Amino acid sequence: MAYNMSVPPSLRLDERWTKLVEMVRELAFLDGGSDDAFTLASGRNSRWFFDMKPVMMHPDAGRLVGELMNMRCDEITADFVGGLELGAVPLTALVIATDYESKRRGFMVRKEAKGRGGRKTNNPPGVEGTSIANGGDVIILEDVTTTGGSAIQAVKKIESETSCKVVAVISILDREEGGKEAFEAEDIHFESILCRTDISG
Repeated sequence: MAYNMSVPPSLRLDERWTKLVEMVRELAFLDGGSDDAFTLASGRNSRWFFDMKPVMMHPDAGRLVGELMNMRCDEITADFVGGLELGAVPLTALVIATDYESKRRGFMVRKEAKGRGGRKTNNPPGVEGTSIANGGDVIILEDVTTTGGSAIQAVKKIESETSCKVVAVISILDREEGGKEAFEAEDIHFESILCRTDISG
């Protein structure tokens, strides 16, 4: 079987990865049987549907996601993790809560700013959580990647409105529908914990 290269080979060797594959199949995956069974947020139709919120909200699956994400965050190294609401909010919390070694902090990017930045953090409007006003390296987190558009939007916001440098985007699941290529075109390092074919076969 040819593996999607957005999933680092070291993850596939970890027994927690195999457990997460099974839990995602059980909690988050639907096979509609035809290519037009589901309409995705991107507007595309798909045979497969993934909702990672039940995975992130499950005590065992959520812990596995956080631990596997931290394996990658530790290797890439960054000062901050965060991403676009809604999916990246619980994901960021899981990554921070299961990080027992580093001093990484988390933030979120609103899709639409409320018109004010962090009053105490000096973050730009729409960026909330830990202060990233003094810069640093950032990993953008995403729950499911289809086209990459949402995460690329978050990367551009962080890099244009702060002195931070985005060093990577990590997703729980790459749907294998062009997201990896979109990140490559923007010169953004991308990887995922899982890819669609890990789940759908």
